Amino acid sequence: TMQSSGHRFRDVEHHPLLDNDTYDSSSSSSEADMADRVWFIRDGCGMVCAIMTWLLVVYADFVVTFVMLLPSKDFWYSVINGVLFNCLAVLALSSHLRTMLTDPGAVPKGNATKEYMDNLQLKPGEVIYKCPKCCSIKPERAHHCSICKRCIRKMDHHCPWVNNCVGEKNQRFFVLFTMYIALISAHALVLCGFQFFSCVRGQWTECSDFSPPVTVILMIFLCLEGFLFLTFTAVMFGTQIHSICNDETEIERLKSEKPTWERRLRWEGMKSVFGGQPSLLWINPFAGFRIRRLLLRGKKGGPEFSV
Repeated sequence: TMQSSGHRFRDVEHHPLLDNDTYDSSSSSSEADMADRVWFIRDGCGMVCAIMTWLLVVYADFVVTFVMLLPSKDFWYSVINGVLFNCLAVLALSSHLRTMLTDPGAVPKGNATKEYMDNLQLKPGEVIYKCPKCCSIKPERAHHCSICKRCIRKMDHHCPWVNNCVGEKNQRFFVLFTMYIALISAHALVLCGFQFFSCVRGQWTECSDFSPPVTVILMIFLCLEGFLFLTFTAVMFGTQIHSICNDETEIERLKSEKPTWERRLRWEGMKSVFGGQPSLLWINPFAGFRIRRLLLRGKKGGPEFSV
């Protein structure tokens, strides 16, 4: 029996096969096929925001490297800060790519078929939830994204800056992205402070390879960018950690949905998202990455494609 779209999750008795843990281990060929392909959403606004994110990071790296560090007479100051800033920038952009190109936990589209229903071996009167928009059987805690046009397991929100939903499978990379962007923003602001002090003390002579007006303009824009990005990403990072510790997504919090699932303990929630016991792998966006053969394949009925 299919439940109409007007029912809420707490009114629905979900079949055990549709629970998150069991569903992830499904041997469905389409699910396995999707796991081996890169996920990408063809959304104009999202792609523009993602490109802007990269350009802003590249701009910050340019100002830090060529305006502030290379002209410095302190060799070790330039080397240490240059290596640190560029490493953080690489980690931030890598986390961004993995967030954008990782399937956030999309439910197979159109799987609400009679054959699939028969395989579930439902008991008489047992009810499951069907999404009328993508014609899929919706697991518990899944929500439909109007931009991705898919139901996403444990969907937290859709973020245009990463051109993707933040869900069950890519939340870790999104948390790392916000953390590393906050760190490089704070680092850039500190370097700007030292540079302004050094330039004023030296009366702007030999302060930079650029003229004083150009140097001031470049550094002011960097300060504004750093302050805005630091504020936004630090708040988002804190919000994400709070949600993980409470085992509650942002959608569930905003809708004040009463939990029908057994909440994980705070530490168990962190281990569930970041994987295993605490280690350096938690902060490594390359962990679990495998280079695959890129074969572009369009998918009908949705704005995403897989390679």
